[in-house]
Amino acid sequence: MEEYAYVLEYLPSGRSFDSRKEAIVQLLGRQFFTLLEATVHPNASIVLGKKVYVGKEGREDIDRIKRKISYHDLTTSAKDYLFNALKSLIIERENEFVDFINKARPISIRVHTLDLLPGIGKKHMSLIVSEREKSPFTSFQNIKDRIAGVDPVAVFANRILNEIKGEERHNLFIISQQSKY
Repeated sequence: MEEYAYVLEYLPSGRSFDSRKEAIVQLLGRQFFTLLEATVHPNASIVLGKKVYVGKEGREDIDRIKRKISYHDLTTSAKDYLFNALKSLIIERENEFVDFINKARPISIRVHTLDLLPGIGKKHMSLIVSEREKSPFTSFQNIKDRIAGVDPVAVFANRILNEIKGEERHNLFIISQQSKY
């Protein structure tokens, strides 16, 4: 379960088709990139991109989690903001993603985990593997400096966005959006 999430959309009067008019937010979970819809405490100060606590106890801004949602449930504004929110989250969790690059292994004789990242073809994958054998990558900037033409933040953001949309056969970073929250 998510402990923290980022606000993708704030609807002070709820959705137009909801019979109950209550302030809701659409959220992106920090740890598992879960999309959530939640109600808001009446006195909460909600702004786009704000990090809010969504854990079990002691919520200040969020009243309750209504449901786990899919990409198609997001408002147009939330969809537009999602890629930038993903990039911010990836930068915040830089060490984890650099570690992913350093530890990625072959899946089969023909496919490497790095091949599953958009923008990383056989040539870049081979270069990444040979560079990390010399010395592990230390940061996104270090990856950019050593592997020309690769923007790791955009690569990860595109992959995670595709997983959220349900366009990937296998998920590397998210838990299936079908499971219950």
